[in-house]
Amino acid sequence: MIETLAYHLCLVGFAGFGYKLVEARRSQPVRTMWFLAGFGICIATGILVLTPAMAALAGQGPVAEWVLSLAGDELKLGAIGFAVAFTQSVWRGEGARLAPHALFTGATMVVLAACFVLSSPRRVGDDTVFADAGLPFALADKLVFLAYSLISLGLLIAVFARSAWHADPGPLRTGLWLLVVGVGAAFAWTFWDIDDVRQLAQTARIGAREDLPSSVLAATTIGFVTAGATLSAWSPAVTSVIGRVRAYRAYRRIEPLWTALRAAVPGIALDPGRELTGGAEFALYRRVIEIRDGHLALRAHFDPDLPARAETAARRAGVPEAEVAPTVEAVTLAAAIEAGRQGRRFEPGEGEAGYLAEADADVEAEAAWLVRVSRAWQRGAVVDRVRTSALG
Repeated sequence: MIETLAYHLCLVGFAGFGYKLVEARRSQPVRTMWFLAGFGICIATGILVLTPAMAALAGQGPVAEWVLSLAGDELKLGAIGFAVAFTQSVWRGEGARLAPHALFTGATMVVLAACFVLSSPRRVGDDTVFADAGLPFALADKLVFLAYSLISLGLLIAVFARSAWHADPGPLRTGLWLLVVGVGAAFAWTFWDIDDVRQLAQTARIGAREDLPSSVLAATTIGFVTAGATLSAWSPAVTSVIGRVRAYRAYRRIEPLWTALRAAVPGIALDPGRELTGGAEFALYRRVIEIRDGHLALRAHFDPDLPARAETAARRAGVPEAEVAPTVEAVTLAAAIEAGRQGRRFEPGEGEAGYLAEADADVEAEAAWLVRVSRAWQRGAVVDRVRTSALG
């Protein structure tokens, strides 16, 4: 299951970073995006070469014993090196000095390869075994890899987290936090090799395949890093879907309030039976306008003295402070509907509904307010008790 997930996430990673290269021609310097693509390609390939399926495909022999194991570690180092180069290129621009870290990464990769060769690994079943003479080199191989990886990844986490903390809310900030999670998973994935160091020092052998926690962390790394790096490609579609879902939920939540107003003032329904034909956002807009029209139609029936009495009665009835205002609105609306049925009128202009004072509020703000009023309206017993107390 985890291996299959890793495969699919690798494919997504290749596709996502390939898209970023195409996008780079219009938005970013090509060199910068090559670093990002190099990170994605290295880490995705590193996952692939260490999977059991790849080992089974290579079969027994020097390829599985030497090439795949060494390639997996070298690709991880390459991915970290590309990530650091990408970060420096983004934050320092064309003036970024990339040569020192590139030389440091290259030297580390050479030392790692030398230690690996001198350790003379030998594959025995699912384990890699080392002779006594090669054990110090095997330990050096793991420690060099851990030291370079943890230091570099820790610096990356600090840079991305600081940038995300200071970024304005929006896709950039979300993408940075996704990168923080992805690099954090890579840090944990690398740190997990400490268990290999302990096992190697005690038994002179380590598992040749990725274990379950390591595979989970690898899949998490490629998933979150891909999501953060390609956020600009898929965030508009997701935002649009979320907006439609929110609009539909608000549309349904204010339905009790709208139904009561439509029963009192039937003419407010613009096109009954075709509310959702224009989409959830347009349906919500229409419903808010119809509720506003209903308030205006009942304008002469709002008692101007009722809101103050209803507020006092609501607090006396134990209504939570955050719900007092929408409860007062529901009470005055219920009283206005009843006054309209009985033909009682008040002086024009003195009894406007409270939310109509916010004439410059947008549809989203009005819908959020009406959701609260509708929620209070549905607590009919509370509304009736407060209204009776206020009128009494």
